[in-house]
Amino acid sequence: MIAANAPLKDKTRWAGVAAVVVAGVVAAMQVGKGLIAGPMLQADLGLDLATLGWVTSVFAVVGFVGGMPAGAIVAAVDDRRLLGVGMAMLALGTFAGAASQSFTLLLLSRIVEGFGFLLVVVAGPAILMRLATADRRDLVFALWSCFMPAGMAIAMLTGPFFGSWHAIWWSNGLITFASLLSIFVAVSPSGAIPHVVGRLHEDVKETLASGGPVLLFVMFSLYSLMSFTLFSFLPILLVERLHVSLGTVGVLGAVITLVNVIGNLSAAQLLSHGFARGRLVATAAVLMGVFGLWIFLSQSDGHLMLALCILFSAIGGMIPATLISTAPILSPRPALAPLAMGLLMQGSNLGQLVGPVAVGTAIERFGWPSGAAFIGTGALIFILLAATLERRLRMRAQPR
Repeated sequence: MIAANAPLKDKTRWAGVAAVVVAGVVAAMQVGKGLIAGPMLQADLGLDLATLGWVTSVFAVVGFVGGMPAGAIVAAVDDRRLLGVGMAMLALGTFAGAASQSFTLLLLSRIVEGFGFLLVVVAGPAILMRLATADRRDLVFALWSCFMPAGMAIAMLTGPFFGSWHAIWWSNGLITFASLLSIFVAVSPSGAIPHVVGRLHEDVKETLASGGPVLLFVMFSLYSLMSFTLFSFLPILLVERLHVSLGTVGVLGAVITLVNVIGNLSAAQLLSHGFARGRLVATAAVLMGVFGLWIFLSQSDGHLMLALCILFSAIGGMIPATLISTAPILSPRPALAPLAMGLLMQGSNLGQLVGPVAVGTAIERFGWPSGAAFIGTGALIFILLAATLERRLRMRAQPR
């Protein structure tokens, strides 16, 4: 009887995994729509690059402040419910943004979306941790790490087909609502027993004091800074450097973003064959630094610059997949893994916060080459921290 039910249970588990990953992709589309709609927003609302950066960075403000608190809530209550709340807030914010006629109202709607996005990216991994078996965990988290590039690529690829940024917002609201419904159909509730507030406070202190999650927070911050230094203004960069139409920019931007998935999945394959995590992310950071400096400092022709952007994205994809799958390992204990993941997401949001606004301001004042300073510095510090990560993982692996 058990053997007969095993395939059904496995199918149910993977259906839940698929629904969660799709929810992450849809959530990432709400970030990507702000990027591809950048030229439309500039023309319609008269925004400069620094102001335009806030359309994306407002997500990061919310995530940086609330990442770990959201992780603590996920650890205490039903993760599926919180994922549903997050998707509902994304849909509400998107519909409100579609109806707005000013930048102030649009920014307020993006704040609502930001809270929803935060709940999705923290609750999603918590669900995956209970759905995935130990031998499939690296693969499942590699699939989850694809949500950001996949969602952004879809948004950038489909955006140019719409006549206005309002139409982009309306369509994304409908897609988000459909994803919300799928969560309650395919994902089972966790049945978690609520914690008391005092216990949550102790859990946060224990997570921070352990050191490992803090290290991952800093490393993910640096990766996100390097990545968003390029991706935040990729459509505008492609228009200025390649002199192509917005439709062509959407296709090229989608390809550049989507190849990040190759790195995500490659990391899972390398880790399954015993490749050292610290060495893997250090190698990826070196190559990201080289390609990033080349993009911003050289005057290469359009085809070479496009190839460098593709390599930058593909190689960089190995970093988030590795760091995300490492968070449960460096968590003080399994029950605190959602808090470690929340702290990791705070690091991701810190990079997204600093990147678009700081790089947009620097480019306005000093031109495109100023982006090299952000990527070069970030890569150098990341490489040094990767050695510390490897030492911590070796100490963790030693028998006690």
